[in-house]
Amino acid sequence: MRTFKKSKKLDNVCYDIRGPVVEEADRMTAEGIDIIMLNTGNPPTFNLNAPDEVIRDIRYNLRSSEAYCHSKGIFPARKAIVQYYQTKGLMDLNEEDVYIGNGSSELVSFCMQALVDDGDEILIPAPDYPLWTACATLAGGRAVHYICDEESNWYPDLEDIRKKITPNTKGIVVINPNNPTGAVYPREILEGIVKIAVENELIIFSDEIYDQIIYDEIEHVPMGTLTDETLVVTLNGLSKSHRVPGFRVGWMVFSGNREMARDYIEGINLLATMRLCANVPAQYAIQTSLGGYQSIDDLVRPGGRLYEQRNIVYKRLNEIPGISCVKPDGALYCFPKIDIKRFNITDDVQFALDFLKRERVLLVQGTGFNWAEPDHFRVVFLPAPTQLEETMDRLQRFMGGYIQG
Repeated sequence: MRTFKKSKKLDNVCYDIRGPVVEEADRMTAEGIDIIMLNTGNPPTFNLNAPDEVIRDIRYNLRSSEAYCHSKGIFPARKAIVQYYQTKGLMDLNEEDVYIGNGSSELVSFCMQALVDDGDEILIPAPDYPLWTACATLAGGRAVHYICDEESNWYPDLEDIRKKITPNTKGIVVINPNNPTGAVYPREILEGIVKIAVENELIIFSDEIYDQIIYDEIEHVPMGTLTDETLVVTLNGLSKSHRVPGFRVGWMVFSGNREMARDYIEGINLLATMRLCANVPAQYAIQTSLGGYQSIDDLVRPGGRLYEQRNIVYKRLNEIPGISCVKPDGALYCFPKIDIKRFNITDDVQFALDFLKRERVLLVQGTGFNWAEPDHFRVVFLPAPTQLEETMDRLQRFMGGYIQG
């Protein structure tokens, strides 16, 4: 009998936020075991729901959403995105610079497919959001991971970036605010990355999906505002800030030196046209979401739910002997470090499986984010405070007696 194997292009692709540990959690759930699912940043599953006006506008426009729209997206939504970035200081934009996609995830794939040939290299942070590495690999390229330094608040190591540039390097990915570390990069770090990109004629891909989820009034600097000397591709969306991940609505914006990438942009146009258009009903959420009152602000300020949940997890993690954690300045995650010698940890997938089976909590191991050592894991701090306290109690109990193997 003929058998079919997966493509060899998938050999170096991992996406462990939905990987083997998640499969075990699904099996346990099917048996009736309650699992605290902390593998994805999925706000509605923790009763963090979309603003009512967003849902109302989609319902109101459903009849208008039956036909295909322009491959770049409906005009009012693209106009609203332009105006959003104008308020942030990015003035040299028009609606033709905006592409709306089925979540920013689809557009990450577009970015890599349209650019990368076999053997090309893309600089991607470590740890990373693994979709970037996966898409670069599937496009035939090579993901080269530059280090983000835990000892420096998880900021990118500029010297490490410089060392890893070769004649094959075409672009650099910046994830700010960062997933999985929660770091928000200061202006001087971003300016340093821009300087490197300009000197080496690299495209900058700036993943800013968490740009409205910032704590302690720390400044978020949009990468597109820092240069017009090279092309900047900014990716964003409503999944996190407006709590509609299932609507799959995101966008990318081209700014800076478009002339150097005219043929590349034509490739993006081709990919956008091939898929006809993005989900039309969800596009009607964009104009309402980006204008007026922003409910996310109430969640991230002192006393707000996300603010307080971040503080609970950060405090409790650092109280567990053998675990340390840098305080996240943005996003929805902590990325704590484990003293692997203390616990004899050589396999962080096994660590995540052991914790799941014993305490019924699903976490993602650090190597799932292309981190080289088995000494980290990611915690999603979306559950309500009482459930987070229970989760931290379980982790503390587990670590108190855990020795791997």
